[in-house]
Amino acid sequence: MKQQLENLVLQLYRGGLKYSEAVAEFQKVFVLTVLRENKGNQVRAAQELGVHRNTLRRMTRAFGLDPRHVRAMRSRPPAKERNISPVRRSSIA
Repeated sequence: MKQQLENLVLQLYRGGLKYSEAVAEFQKVFVLTVLRENKGNQVRAAQELGVHRNTLRRMTRAFGLDPRHVRAMRSRPPAKERNISPVRRSSIA
């Protein structure tokens, strides 16, 4: 993993990305990944990140992230969009 990180940093450096921009982008992706893993649950995500929930909310606003959108991305689509045939009930008289 360390080698992958070093390769990524080298690519960013050669691409002309400034340190502050790279740090901000890393933080944004890291926070978004943890939010996705927790299905948009900010309390659990904040716990895993080791920050207070209010700090996480401040970070999501600063990065332009919307936790509601993260939840919507992970929500289950309607049955008609899941290609599942409707349940047939047998007629018992």
